[in-house]
Amino acid sequence: MSTHPSPRVRARSLGVVVGTLPTGPLNAITDVEGVLVGHTTLDDGADLHTGVTAIVPRQLATARRGLPAAVHTGNGYGKLVGSTQIDELGVLESPIVLTATLSAFRAADALVTYLLERHPDGLSVNPVVGETNDGFLSDIRRRPITERHVLDALEGASGGLPAEGCVGAGTGTTALGYKAGIGTSSRRQVVDGAPVTVGALVQANFGGVLTVQGVPMPVEELVPGSVREEPPGNSCMIVVATDAPLDARQLGRLARRAIFAMGRVGASYSHGSGDYAIAFTTAPPRLPTLPDDLLNPVFTAVMDSVEEALLNSLFTATATTGVHGRTSHAVPYDRLPGSGTNRDR
Repeated sequence: MSTHPSPRVRARSLGVVVGTLPTGPLNAITDVEGVLVGHTTLDDGADLHTGVTAIVPRQLATARRGLPAAVHTGNGYGKLVGSTQIDELGVLESPIVLTATLSAFRAADALVTYLLERHPDGLSVNPVVGETNDGFLSDIRRRPITERHVLDALEGASGGLPAEGCVGAGTGTTALGYKAGIGTSSRRQVVDGAPVTVGALVQANFGGVLTVQGVPMPVEELVPGSVREEPPGNSCMIVVATDAPLDARQLGRLARRAIFAMGRVGASYSHGSGDYAIAFTTAPPRLPTLPDDLLNPVFTAVMDSVEEALLNSLFTATATTGVHGRTSHAVPYDRLPGSGTNRDR
């Protein structure tokens, strides 16, 4: 019998389907045309479990120097570089880079290098870097992220299905009592006679009790020998992309729904959690914005895609032992709602 663990899979492969809307072909943020994702992973098998994830709207490499965007802060215990300018102007002019808390500032400097090389005529740029604290499993004080790591994630970004789980900025993260990481999902809907795609990508690292389709899954009950530990600095970064023609105010409404979706999977929204959502649109500027009274299907698409992205971030992650011998366990598939051992929970 093989001693290798079974491969980790996404929510839908386990029969966990969120909502009724169809997904895009990849069920990922990259289903939104022009949105690319790249990762750089640092994992030495011992004390370092960290990395970089870059969300790169290809439209910013063309004549468009900015995309309509908004940020919503669920709880501001974090270091989201560049957020106040998005709030002020309603414009995203940079790829979005995610990494570990104490590496956010080195990542921002590297992103400035990337932007200046591509805009030689500019005097200023607004790098956008989000973070969560992966110090439970990774030696965060070493600040191992270099400019090269960030540039590799940016330059290697592609439009395929992004890797999920213990990869990139999710390599050392934990959420809801279990090992978590990067997750993504998408939804498609027809709004005002036109197809609309919404995609979400999450860096999950927040507290609470994992809840799957209304069923609580506390780690201390479902994983023998485990003890619930709430690492300090738990947070969540959510990026929502869409091709719907929306303005910055409306994108703020989408970003708020993204934070609301964390509650569906059991988020505690604790004191030390930096919970942020960034929403942007790639729609051509010539299109008229959707009326507010037509946004309900888009709100549904956001909530469902974020919920499924969060579940994917957990279900695809593998158990990890990190700094100081701490261990974060993988979600046990046999205890999911509908499985034989958890059917009556």
